[in-house]
Amino acid sequence: MNTVKGIIFDYGGTIDTNGTHWAEVIREQYIKAGLAIDDKLFRETYIYGERALAKNPIIESTDTFCTLLEKKIAIHCKYLNGTMSSIQEKIIAQGCYLRVLDTMEKTRSVVESLSRHYPMVLVTNFYGNMPTVLKEFAIEKFFIKIVESSVVGIRKPDPALFALGVEALSLPSKDVVVIGDSYRKDIFPAHTLGCRTVWIKGIGWEEETPQSDALPDATIKSLEELPTLLLNH
Repeated sequence: MNTVKGIIFDYGGTIDTNGTHWAEVIREQYIKAGLAIDDKLFRETYIYGERALAKNPIIESTDTFCTLLEKKIAIHCKYLNGTMSSIQEKIIAQGCYLRVLDTMEKTRSVVESLSRHYPMVLVTNFYGNMPTVLKEFAIEKFFIKIVESSVVGIRKPDPALFALGVEALSLPSKDVVVIGDSYRKDIFPAHTLGCRTVWIKGIGWEEETPQSDALPDATIKSLEELPTLLLNH
């Protein structure tokens, strides 16, 4: 990693949950709220919610992450049509938010530390309120640019989204490292651009097997490993 001169971070599943896919975060809160549904129905509910948020202007640019979660779980509640109570809906949304607050206590310091040494850009599939969320968690100042899918009209795994991040850094792609939790949506498309890659492999939505000709440059289990990986060279 001694040629790295700039960093591109993914957000969801990377900075906010430290490698745990959001489906697993929400599933954990379902269980804590006493909501017992089978895996098939949960997957259907989660996918329905994500597609609804991606295709419809449900999230406003001023919505905090707390508000976003409330809206997301409300969509789940509607889809489940009486299976989830209003009390469970609130417990799940609050539980997810508290989970992120706890994780951010660890990941914020990592992001801050790296920002002292590298220019950094955030590249994310999000809902149009990423600047508000970054301010909410006090990490907006660490990024020189936000490339958000709903704003630019490009979604991962399209490499064009990462190309915008590389352009914002004004660096050759070979001098940029992309850090993300999804091999398919982060690591592989970044590799096709010639970027270096670090895969934070935590609890995923499904098992991902890297292609032999597009392996990540490094695989980690937690963002806390990044300073050692990127700064000690």
